[in-house]
Amino acid sequence: GRAWGAWRGGRQRQGGAAAREPPRGLGETGLLEASVSEAKAGRTDLIFLIRFRHCCLLRNQRCLLAYLYDRLLRIRALRWEYGSILLPPTINMTFNTSFCKFLLVEWFNRYKKSLATYMRSVGGEEGLDLTQDIKPPKSLYIEVRCLRDHGEFEIDDGTTILLKKNSQHFLPRWKCEQLIRQGILEHVLS
Repeated sequence: GRAWGAWRGGRQRQGGAAAREPPRGLGETGLLEASVSEAKAGRTDLIFLIRFRHCCLLRNQRCLLAYLYDRLLRIRALRWEYGSILLPPTINMTFNTSFCKFLLVEWFNRYKKSLATYMRSVGGEEGLDLTQDIKPPKSLYIEVRCLRDHGEFEIDDGTTILLKKNSQHFLPRWKCEQLIRQGILEHVLS
């Protein structure tokens, strides 16, 4: 009664640190030494301790799964934000165990491959890069300025455009995005 209330109240005040640290003082009460076989043999006083220990283990498991799920969401967001990349070493160093690091890096690599396979299967011969436009564009055509000489550039309708330095063009957004990333074109904002 009183010991449980004091322990629970103290753990609530500690906040997130409670999940990372084992309960203090529970070894002295016999919680960690309680065994199921002794309870089956007739020691009914251990049933509460076994249940309590089981609840603690389930809570720690839920906390760990929530942590891993949050890490997966963050790693998935990296793939969508930066494209097909290797995880930076600073990300890898934040994992506590090598097994945990292996699982998350393996998940990231499989997610990358799965997303790339899907993008190749959609959109015809070239595939469709889903990571290009995270937010829907306001218009399908944009005005661009050529930053350096690039030569001829063909758009879908067969029209060929000569991309010379400082020339401005009104082109389909999806055809220009790769050249904008390469630094050949820049988006002119009116």
